[in-house]
Amino acid sequence: MFTAHPTLKKHFAALRTGAEFFSLRHVCEAGQYLAVRKNVAAPPSLSRDEGAMLTARVNGVEAYAATNDLSLAGLQAALDRAEHQARAIAAHALLDLRQQAVSSERADYLSPNLDQAFPSLKDCYQVLADESAAVPRDERLVSWEASLGIRHVEQIYLNSAGAELRQAQRFIFPGLEVTAYDGSDSQTRTLGRENFGQQGGAEVLGRAGLIGAAPRIADQALQLLLAPNTPHGPRDLLLTPDQMILQIHESIGHPLELDRILGDERNYAGTSFVKADDFGTLQYGSALLNVTFDPLIPEQLASYRHDDDGTPARKEFLIRAGRLLRPMGGALSQFRAGLDGVANSRACSWNRAPIDRMANLNIEPGEHSMAQLVAGIERGILMSTNRSWSIDDARNKFQFGCEWGQLIENGELKGVVKNPNYRGVSAQFWRNLSAVGDASTLKVLGTPNCGKGEPNQVIRVGHASPACVFSQVDVFGGDA
Repeated sequence: MFTAHPTLKKHFAALRTGAEFFSLRHVCEAGQYLAVRKNVAAPPSLSRDEGAMLTARVNGVEAYAATNDLSLAGLQAALDRAEHQARAIAAHALLDLRQQAVSSERADYLSPNLDQAFPSLKDCYQVLADESAAVPRDERLVSWEASLGIRHVEQIYLNSAGAELRQAQRFIFPGLEVTAYDGSDSQTRTLGRENFGQQGGAEVLGRAGLIGAAPRIADQALQLLLAPNTPHGPRDLLLTPDQMILQIHESIGHPLELDRILGDERNYAGTSFVKADDFGTLQYGSALLNVTFDPLIPEQLASYRHDDDGTPARKEFLIRAGRLLRPMGGALSQFRAGLDGVANSRACSWNRAPIDRMANLNIEPGEHSMAQLVAGIERGILMSTNRSWSIDDARNKFQFGCEWGQLIENGELKGVVKNPNYRGVSAQFWRNLSAVGDASTLKVLGTPNCGKGEPNQVIRVGHASPACVFSQVDVFGGDA
């Protein structure tokens, strides 16, 4: 861990610039993706990427340049480009950053169990092969795949104010999917799609439930093939955590990104129905809705001690008892807007500048067990595992589809239904939150592929959520 650290520190100390403040952020990321499809192992997909971003602030104007040449000459050339760019754009600068605080902190952050070796490539393939072989023989089961993604990321941030922030993290993404086909219809059931991701080691495979899951996932795919379509009309909706994370992501996470609210994403990823003056006043959801930015759950994908600008990360309530309190905005957006935010200035790699990103965005658990949630519903439907999503560019009106549906009648789970979908308007939907599951229903999940920014950045985002019930939601099936 931190193998490049001594050399980087030596080179950083030797850099020369006329800037009043400068920084270096080094990132080294190595990944592998393994898969066994229909009992045949695919070749491993391996990747490695390394480089550094140099930032220079001159007379309150900040610019940056990236390089994969980590020699002293390469780093100096990048810093020279950043300084030159800062001077060149000074006449057009919209902000004077001379009064913006910079970090001088020193700290390390490590993923859980990072000191323990991960199973070998051979052992990983054996786990996947065993799971693939456990899919039952049935001519209707036409495709299946067990997979495992592993990424190691080492990051070091140094600046001229004395900051030295180091992170070493390992991210694990187990996957399993089975598709059934009867000649006229196909249904796919997964372990949670790509949304089971955590920091850690081999223990993540156990928490994901990958081992031994193939017969159950295959059986559910066959059940869906035989199931009737989801009925249409208003019903109470019980969402399990693997669908809640999509609901949180799209209709709370993106609308609360402060740079989006300030208009930065308008030409690419859209705007937000939330306005700057809504903070402290807008009733975003029912009194049961408590949403936190929480970087403190060790296994969650976006847990860290400092963000990529060096701001210390701590747990903050964004929404408490349904009331909107603060946005997800890093130091620069807070400086621009005059609003308190969180430490979520993040970049996807060494060749991208940090921007406001979702990190760990969670719903705090309530008081009801899963059995109590079901028992409280007279006429409703349970939906699990996202498979499709559509939402407008203000992150307001949405329509989401799931893999698995199950009717609820008079407080009891009944028959399986396929092609379950629902739609709504973000704030009104959250105001219809009528019950929140307790800690026994909560799962720590996340996605590796949240996209945003120009040039585009794809980043890891964590979401932890209990199961939740929403009253009188418009649901419909695949024949709508």
